[in-house]
Amino acid sequence: MTELRIPKAELPAELRAGMIEQLGAVMEPAEVLWHNPRVAQDGLALGGQVAQWNEADASLKSYAHMAVAAQVGCSWCLDIGYFQAQNEKLDLTKASQVPQWRDSDVFEPLERDVMEYAEAMTNTPPTVTDEMYAGLLDRVGPAAMVELTTYIAFVNFSTRGNTAHGITSQGFSEACEIPLAAR
Repeated sequence: MTELRIPKAELPAELRAGMIEQLGAVMEPAEVLWHNPRVAQDGLALGGQVAQWNEADASLKSYAHMAVAAQVGCSWCLDIGYFQAQNEKLDLTKASQVPQWRDSDVFEPLERDVMEYAEAMTNTPPTVTDEMYAGLLDRVGPAAMVELTTYIAFVNFSTRGNTAHGITSQGFSEACEIPLAAR
């Protein structure tokens, strides 16, 4: 287990209480980022805005989020992503299998293509092809494609920052009824 590369900062009491009320715990990324409150507040605000987007299917975004997290190695994002999938009443059998989606038989072709797209966006350099993009665009439409692409980019921003800071799983997924598969 990686140790935090920077100690946690003390969050304002109101923010701590809100996180505990919403999630049952204080999010470690917020505690780490609070060394620069402006960065932390802007990141939390952006994350809140991203969560309100609704043109792309919530399940597809959830699978994309966890596919990126698994590829980058962000155990915190996998942990919270799976916990959020349960809270949003998404298919937990599918969500639990995202880390090994290529070897699992529970996913539909569109779901597989979204996870492949998320990984292609995450590769350095990105490996998104015209055919991959066009195939998704035909099935989800322009508004959802723009949202899905921007959502995956935001998830890369978050996962890579968390990983660089040494932030790891907080155990959110332990509350889920089906165990999260290992990659």
